[in-house]
Amino acid sequence: MAAAAAAALESWQAAAPRKRRSAARRPRRREAAPRGPEAEFESDSGVVLRRIWEGQNMPSNCIWGPALSETINRCLTKHLEQLKAPVGTLSDIFGNLHLDSLPEESDVATDSIPRETLVTGTCHLKCVCYGIGNFATCIVARNQLTFLLLLLEKCQIPRSHCWVYDPLFSQLEIEVLNTLGVTVLSENEEGKRSIRGEPTIFYMLHCGTALYNNLLWSNWSVDALSKMVIIGNSFKGLEERLLARILQKNYPYIAKILKGLEELEFPQTSQYMDIFNDTSVHWFPVQKLEQLSIDIWEFREEPDYQDCEDLEIIRNKREDPSATD
Repeated sequence: MAAAAAAALESWQAAAPRKRRSAARRPRRREAAPRGPEAEFESDSGVVLRRIWEGQNMPSNCIWGPALSETINRCLTKHLEQLKAPVGTLSDIFGNLHLDSLPEESDVATDSIPRETLVTGTCHLKCVCYGIGNFATCIVARNQLTFLLLLLEKCQIPRSHCWVYDPLFSQLEIEVLNTLGVTVLSENEEGKRSIRGEPTIFYMLHCGTALYNNLLWSNWSVDALSKMVIIGNSFKGLEERLLARILQKNYPYIAKILKGLEELEFPQTSQYMDIFNDTSVHWFPVQKLEQLSIDIWEFREEPDYQDCEDLEIIRNKREDPSATD
């Protein structure tokens, strides 16, 4: 066990410096997908489920390949070490990437759902997914959902311990997610979710910067952040793209945490560039968090973004307190 931990420590590598991206390549929050050839899936939940099944069982396992598995394995191994969980478990989880081949069409009804492997792990991780998009009509969003289901399977997180939300979800997509066994949140939290002491993976690809900032604010302590993993837009990429004064003014929690995290960039493939571009796994080592100044932790003001242009998130609808009946 000690040897496994030592090997994991030696293999750790921080994300390499990135080349500065132009504004044209800046990841944007997806809007509702326009209707096109994919729109036919909106009318049939069975077809959507079938497509998800196919994505999980594609012969070459392209979405969940060895390189991507190694990236997540490396990060989560370090994270579980921090939580004092046995380090041998993740090698077992990620070592077998084989998925059963796709059954013949005659063997699977159109309303069949992808099976999940329910295994009780030593460390009970939870998962929260924000901003996955309209997966019934957008193949990129559907591939991101497929990866989420594979992530739950590989990390042995029961689907009942996964919460999902996107303000763009159609009623059909909500029905599909309920059928898959994940929990669809009924309220737009704007990313303001406290983990309440429970180790949690946040899966939030290509979300607005404010969503990450809100999430950090909601968990602004050494104890909470050390129990979190964020799979989403590269924080180092945000630092490179935004002027320092803009980052510090509009997204202060991201600016303050940059020296308190570790980041591993997702490996890129030409086939899935649209899914994982500018995506990294982030985690927060206790040693780094404790080295941050006391003043950083004392600042706990809730973000309001009043002077922030191009917010890139959909705000929760609130009643105007000045309104009268």
